[in-house]
Amino acid sequence: MLTQKRPRHLLAGILVAIGTLTACSPAYKAFYIPSESMTPTLQVNDRIVAHLNAYQSELPQRGDIIIFKPTDDIVQLAPNLDPETVLVKRVVALPGETIEVKDGAVHINNQPLQESYIVEPPEYTWGPIMVPANSYVVFGDNRNNAFDSHYWGFVPQENIVGKVTRRFWPPSRMGAIK
Repeated sequence: MLTQKRPRHLLAGILVAIGTLTACSPAYKAFYIPSESMTPTLQVNDRIVAHLNAYQSELPQRGDIIIFKPTDDIVQLAPNLDPETVLVKRVVALPGETIEVKDGAVHINNQPLQESYIVEPPEYTWGPIMVPANSYVVFGDNRNNAFDSHYWGFVPQENIVGKVTRRFWPPSRMGAIK
């Protein structure tokens, strides 16, 4: 009987620790995933933690999943979006790179990007376009069902709030995010 209760106590302890970390530390914040744009990596109802100071000493890298404030272009295209809401997407192109989506693949500087995390290849074309300085291209992992950079353009570095580091709910998928 005691053995059966330990996993519950362990889970409760982990959830309390995450709650304490996000409540007491200004460096971390918990978020809820309301859409399928990042499926399969992040799913509807997932609870994630973002490190808000992650980019104070380093720059976002390709593959990072970031939290960012919407740009004016995003707000104009989605008038029902609260401008205070943060969005979550994956960084796919960095400042100074040329990006193009064609033939079912993302190409960076004319080289196809290997992406094991997407639901299916993109069914659209976009670009080629050079990413401006201090800006990033971000896509949802659910490429064909994501409101992302191929609709509204670049995310300026100053709009980036943090880096997603962990999922804490549901317990069956708890752990680091890559």
